[in-house]
Amino acid sequence: MQDMSKKVSDEASDDRLDHGAGVQDQVAGPQDLRSVLVTSVLNLEKLDIDLYRGTHYWVPRTRRLFGGQIIGQALVAAAESVRDDVFVHSLHCYFVRAGDPSVPVLYQVDRTRDGRSFSMRSVKAIQHGQPILTCQASFHCDQPSPIQHQFTMPPVPPPEDLMTVEKLIQSYLSKPNLAEKAKRGLTKLLADEVPIEIKPVNPPDVPWRRVMEPRNLFWVRARGHIGKGHMKLHCCVAAYVSDYSFLGTALLPYPGQRASFVASLDHAMWFHNTFRADQWMLYEMESSWAGGCRGLVQGRLWRRDGVLAASCAQEGVIRVNAMTTNSKL
Repeated sequence: MQDMSKKVSDEASDDRLDHGAGVQDQVAGPQDLRSVLVTSVLNLEKLDIDLYRGTHYWVPRTRRLFGGQIIGQALVAAAESVRDDVFVHSLHCYFVRAGDPSVPVLYQVDRTRDGRSFSMRSVKAIQHGQPILTCQASFHCDQPSPIQHQFTMPPVPPPEDLMTVEKLIQSYLSKPNLAEKAKRGLTKLLADEVPIEIKPVNPPDVPWRRVMEPRNLFWVRARGHIGKGHMKLHCCVAAYVSDYSFLGTALLPYPGQRASFVASLDHAMWFHNTFRADQWMLYEMESSWAGGCRGLVQGRLWRRDGVLAASCAQEGVIRVNAMTTNSKL
């Protein structure tokens, strides 16, 4: 463990919310917010007090709404209703129904409690008159504490030494003996306009038959610029990022199994320190358990300077079919 009293950098201490402006004002106001995550993906339309409407940007190949988008938009709605001097420290979500990408999502905020140090908000994401997600978010004003510690960030190569997902896919496609079905799948992946940039630390091999530990690491950041002074917005972007490739970690030890159905059941997140989601962060994921057609995954988001920015956990449904009888090594 590390003593955090000397670890938090001067840069992080500057990354505070621009007081006097809500999250939506930050999205629509300053001209330097060029990231599509804040101009489109997490930008909600206010319909009434504590009622918002969100649309969709990137839809996965499952044709269901991406869970990270719903979590991020729900957090934007919750953050709109709290004071400027409190910041989200935890959220707990349950996915109730699959999201329909053909219609917008309504976000209804319930101002559960406002105390001197903590504020609690409940958010319901609604489609077709029914909830698709329920979210509880708690906000806390920054307070000094003599108790400070954290785990140590795992040693990994810096992002400059690694390839992006797009370059990795291109390298896979250049292999002469790659099966036609794999080529089609990789080409579809390459065409996806994902609003985050990813550099895997331990990418899988081709043809994906190597048994791997249920542990995954990649560097990640939002595409485009967000800038300093928007901590509430950076947290919403991190909530979006936190669901990306999360449950897939539980499948890494089983290269001979094909996932026929994967869906998130719940998602929890805890925010520890200030950070910038438009700068490289290391996402460390590990699956401690799988069984009963479910899998549990924990994750940590690290700032590049080794400070633990956030922790998260998720359980999901994972149903698999054996690919072939000789698919294992």
